[in-house]
Amino acid sequence: MKQITARPFSILADCGKIYQFMLDIYERDWQNGVPAPFFEYAYSSFSSWMDITWSYKNRIWEDHGKIIAFCFYENPVTDIYFSLRPGYEELADEMIAYADANMPLKGKDIHLILFEGQSALMNAARQSGYRPIWERTDMQFDFDNTLDYPLPEGFHFVRPENFDLDKIEKCRWKGFDHEQAEGPWNHQNEQNSRLLKTAPHATPDLAVIIADAGDEYACYAGMWWTPENRLAYMEPLCTIPEYRQQGLAAAALSKLYHNMKALGATHMTGGDNEFYCKIGYKPAVKWTFWQKESPQ
Repeated sequence: MKQITARPFSILADCGKIYQFMLDIYERDWQNGVPAPFFEYAYSSFSSWMDITWSYKNRIWEDHGKIIAFCFYENPVTDIYFSLRPGYEELADEMIAYADANMPLKGKDIHLILFEGQSALMNAARQSGYRPIWERTDMQFDFDNTLDYPLPEGFHFVRPENFDLDKIEKCRWKGFDHEQAEGPWNHQNEQNSRLLKTAPHATPDLAVIIADAGDEYACYAGMWWTPENRLAYMEPLCTIPEYRQQGLAAAALSKLYHNMKALGATHMTGGDNEFYCKIGYKPAVKWTFWQKESPQ
């Protein structure tokens, strides 16, 4: 007989438990919720871009002490996610009601992030007055196929033992176009790589970095290896502006493919950019974003 209880999430006590829960319920299409690295990337590393001050509002449901459901925000705090163990769909109404009544607003409406296959949660969201307003589909690369784009001439892969955290942060600063809005790299957010490196299940040495002839980092592809799910969780991917459209990202992902397949991975994550489709990724994870209808 089920004996379901609910309690607040404790960021110091529960991160490891939630990671294991997400490993247990993982499906490649995310129909039970996000994969474990998605959560740990945001919470366990205490990343500077992630506001953890509202984390006490995240909620855990348990059955005889076993985690069966989790409602949490990521970034921004108004984006709410749901992980639900199969066989406990009856909790969907309670989970949506909890999010609607308790998750932080921060002056905005909350958005429920639901994945295709989370039918019980979608039905509960509709009953609570939420409607889908937007959707996107992320790609994955299936390792039954081959990803083998060459490294362009004049560039080289950086060996893991030579990774330079300052150069990584500079590459990411430029690669995500922060220079355009916030100026040249001057060690802003330099703690990001150091914090992520200390996350319990992080695998920073499995990243792929491409440098130019002068050893300037030109492309960075992060990797969070999740052997329990045979998942190569690639995050993030960026190329600095002066080296874009030269095939560096495709070469970096090809290197990751070969490295991770050798470790036993069966698939690798990507985004919704057309680039992924061009190099052989296929649609895999459909995100839907829900907002509450305004009262008439």
